[in-house]
Amino acid sequence: MAKKYNVCVLGATGMVGKEMMKVLEERNFPINRFLPLASGRTAGSKVTFQGKEYIVEEAKPASFDGMEIGLFSAGAKVSEALASEAAKRKCVVIDNTSHFRMDPEVPLIVPEVNGHAIKKHKGIIANPNCSTAQMVLALKPIYDAVGIERIVVSTYQAVSGWGKEAVEELLTQTKALLADPKARVEVKYIFKRIAFNVVPQIDQFTENGYTKEEMKMVNETQKIFEDKSIKVTATTVRVPVLIGHSESVNIKTKKKISAAEARKLMASFADVKVVDNPAKGEYPTPIDCVGKNETLVGRVREDISQENGLEMWIVSDNLRRGAALNAVLIAERMIKDGLI
Repeated sequence: MAKKYNVCVLGATGMVGKEMMKVLEERNFPINRFLPLASGRTAGSKVTFQGKEYIVEEAKPASFDGMEIGLFSAGAKVSEALASEAAKRKCVVIDNTSHFRMDPEVPLIVPEVNGHAIKKHKGIIANPNCSTAQMVLALKPIYDAVGIERIVVSTYQAVSGWGKEAVEELLTQTKALLADPKARVEVKYIFKRIAFNVVPQIDQFTENGYTKEEMKMVNETQKIFEDKSIKVTATTVRVPVLIGHSESVNIKTKKKISAAEARKLMASFADVKVVDNPAKGEYPTPIDCVGKNETLVGRVREDISQENGLEMWIVSDNLRRGAALNAVLIAERMIKDGLI
């Protein structure tokens, strides 16, 4: 009989935490004991998992006694405080926050791209930024075939990437402005009004003029590909979409590759689906990716402004593919490789 594992989800009341539970259910993950955890603010709430109602417990170091796998998505400060405590108790942490991503002792994993690096873990494994995850997944087969010198990416990121409060803010603002276009709306979570607007700031600005979100894409891409020679520049933008991050990606490859060859490579890669027939109006949009495990790619074309250049449009469900599913896939890979 296959072994079953004691699994906890920290951040069980949040959007990503709920998606993690849904993915665990859908994939029939081998669970012996399940424990939903959260910060003190939402502890005591009720969640349903595999048809059973649970009361969410407040996460404390002792919560991880007897746990074997911990899926963390309760914010960087919570992970900073509790991930090492969980690891001390032999609970392998798969952390969806930014806290450990650039720690040289912590592998940063997209299983289809660099799953081999999971074996280097010392109790904590990092999930990448959702925008990074979908981009490297689509680019990996091209990188392997012809190499990549440079990536220029502009993102169009859904408000759910911030959290459920930002989703409510978009909905509330939209309702108010539809009723009265001159209404004064509260701006609390997104830096500017998000309804009927786009905001070219995600996270705080750094000294070099980039935001922290943009630098995450730069640094995480190099770490996942294990290649610091790749030049990456990013502009990340929040858009009035509920779920689904979109990216306009321009790459320069080391060797020439045609758009047709690139489509073929990506279409044959795990969890990438090419939707690319503009003549028939076929290309992916955020609505198309919601609830799907695949990253969708379209508008693939050769860049007319440079040699060895390709343009493409990449769309993915940020809550699922960019966060929850990636974490569960890491756990599945650990089990498959006998690492837990």
